[in-house]
Amino acid sequence: MSNHQIHVIGGGLAGSEAAWQLAQAGIKVRLSEMRGTGEMTPAHQTDGLAELVCSNSFRSDDADKNAVGLLHQEMRRLGSLIMDRAEPAKVPAGSALAVDRHVFSDGVTRALAEHPNVEIVRERIDTLPTDGMTIVATGPLTAAALASSIGEAAGMEHLAFFDAIAPVIHFDSIDMEECWMANRWDKIGPGGGEGKDYINCPMNKEQYQAFVQGLLDGEKTEFKEWESSTPYFEGCMPIEVMASRGPETLRHGPMKPMGLDNPKTGRWPYAVVQLRQDNASGTLWNMVGFQTKLKHGAQVELFRTIPGLEKAEFARLGGLHRNTFIQSPKLLDPTLRLKSAPHIRFAGQMTGCEGYVESAAIGLIAGRFAAAEILGQELAPPPADTALGALLGHVTGNVETADYQPMNVNFGLFPTLDDVKKKQRKEAYTARARASFGRWLGEVVEPA
Repeated sequence: MSNHQIHVIGGGLAGSEAAWQLAQAGIKVRLSEMRGTGEMTPAHQTDGLAELVCSNSFRSDDADKNAVGLLHQEMRRLGSLIMDRAEPAKVPAGSALAVDRHVFSDGVTRALAEHPNVEIVRERIDTLPTDGMTIVATGPLTAAALASSIGEAAGMEHLAFFDAIAPVIHFDSIDMEECWMANRWDKIGPGGGEGKDYINCPMNKEQYQAFVQGLLDGEKTEFKEWESSTPYFEGCMPIEVMASRGPETLRHGPMKPMGLDNPKTGRWPYAVVQLRQDNASGTLWNMVGFQTKLKHGAQVELFRTIPGLEKAEFARLGGLHRNTFIQSPKLLDPTLRLKSAPHIRFAGQMTGCEGYVESAAIGLIAGRFAAAEILGQELAPPPADTALGALLGHVTGNVETADYQPMNVNFGLFPTLDDVKKKQRKEAYTARARASFGRWLGEVVEPA
């Protein structure tokens, strides 16, 4: 394919989704991805498109009571490639949608490589194009040269915060005599099963207190001078940072024991470390909520004090990477175009949404906005009372720009329903959103 109508920069979840939506609308796409040129980011391990780094989970798939589950549903209704390729890659994860990360990435890569309207080019883009419609979806690990170019085009310095990666453990190194498998409250996930998707490692009070102290005392990655004032995102907080907020913080966060009966005692332990399946074969398990900036040696020493993990072998240890984003509400218009250079749109985590699903969702709507513009059509933003509309509203102006921070989709972004009882409010939010989304879909001009 020698010509293209739009250039998508970045082959992560947002860029892949944007390229797919454009291609499905009959538009020729050049998709540029740096990985595959011999260069690699500090967090990625392969050159596959839509590679999952921090976790293998797309979080809750409950479309009735959970905002991210509702976003899943809306994306499926819009023909999302990311949601479609997640289905054959699913692994057990209770009520969450989690995938085998290699099967998933391979599926996305293959779908785009085989599409006649997509040209995947392995190249590094160092400067923003001065003309030609472009979608920038380079994500949290945008290379320094391009980040500098973005800062110049935006008329401001780019912002950054840290994202931490959780360790992954080989299943055959876990002591299942000490651990047991169960979901919290024995809840059955959307794919059925027996409600036993997580490995649970119990701790008594003394073990927990020693573990927390170990987190506080452990040797940690040192910041460079320019990184020292960079804030963390609350939804991906390193576990040792959580521990520093108080001795009981972890027991009410990723190590909460509520709803997990230890079959040996019939009671909840004092604290629990949970592991979630990370690949389809069940050979790798992710330490849930254990993002960390501890040095590798300190991680191995401390995490092997967890009951059941005394002989743990790590397929991947935790790490730390920078996450770059722009002040989108100040810089972007309602269709994600850069106000100072409207031929450029931004998508994904670069806009200040947080999470795999949210990144893909903003890529999806950016692709649809761009397709409508190229085809001479009108596409109104999705209503603010839908999950996609609420997330887009956060990115493009429903917050104070001085305090703008990355955000997961949540019901707090939706217009309020104060006249509904609190216990019924989540279902009311999702019911209203489905009706509103359906009406909006009736106005959308679908690809030929």
